[in-house]
Amino acid sequence: MPDRYAYLGPEGTFTEAALLTLPGAKDAQRSPFATVPAALDALRGGSVDRAVVALENSVEGSVPTTLDELATGEPLQIIGEIHLPVEFALLVRPGTSLADIKTVASHPHAQPQCRRWLAANVPDAEWRASTSNAEAAQHVADGLYDAALAGSFAAARFGLEVLAASVHDVAGAVTRFVELARPCSPPARTGRDKTTAVAYIRDDHAGALLEILQEFFVRGINLTLIQSRPTGAGLGSYLFWMDFEGHVADARVGEALMGLRRVCADVRFVGSYPAADGTRPHVRRGTDDADFAAAAEWLERIRG
Repeated sequence: MPDRYAYLGPEGTFTEAALLTLPGAKDAQRSPFATVPAALDALRGGSVDRAVVALENSVEGSVPTTLDELATGEPLQIIGEIHLPVEFALLVRPGTSLADIKTVASHPHAQPQCRRWLAANVPDAEWRASTSNAEAAQHVADGLYDAALAGSFAAARFGLEVLAASVHDVAGAVTRFVELARPCSPPARTGRDKTTAVAYIRDDHAGALLEILQEFFVRGINLTLIQSRPTGAGLGSYLFWMDFEGHVADARVGEALMGLRRVCADVRFVGSYPAADGTRPHVRRGTDDADFAAAAEWLERIRG
């Protein structure tokens, strides 16, 4: 088991809560970092064995910093994912009332999930961005802000009170976190897996995205996320982040990746790993490993 983890800190973040769900993490050395890039650079540099960062939220969508770091930075590999229910609380210094609140701090991903609640309950409060919700709580404890959106579990850690629990606009929000390692062999296929890859289009032309999607469609592979991001090389230059069902060891997934490699300028394999929800993909007739093997045997026979 790895014994050194990096995560977005400080202590008391939802990222730390996600990390602590991993086997052995409670007994491991856990190092908080001020930003996602700092945590990933610690992994790249070898000062930790694993890193855990947020990738996607069911309300606010993908976390651009994480996507960009994994798509364009020095390669790292996803080896697992964690789905964590996220519910915010409004944390304040003891004795603070709603009428006293003029500033509310949180991570930028938290504020949109609570925008309507804040408008209804603290309409005159101004929002302030923090690098994490735990940092926002620390700033409240230090007297910089009046309130913070954070997990209720952070209140005791920073000497704060929960003024309001269940703060959200949409109930049942879930954040997806990923466990990362330096490039390695993927975890063994379980039959309930997910794969992530990044495709760089060769040039901007009609049907460029369709060429990518066809590689999955013809092999019966379900995309669970597709996100375009600029490459930084200029307007019109994009990459596509894709999560899809299946494992790189599956014939249909392997062939799809080869197809992408043929039509794209570049393809980055980001990992195959067990799906957190345990969903078993529906494998369409003609696209399982036995079908691919039988077709290959038939082709060799007629060639011979």
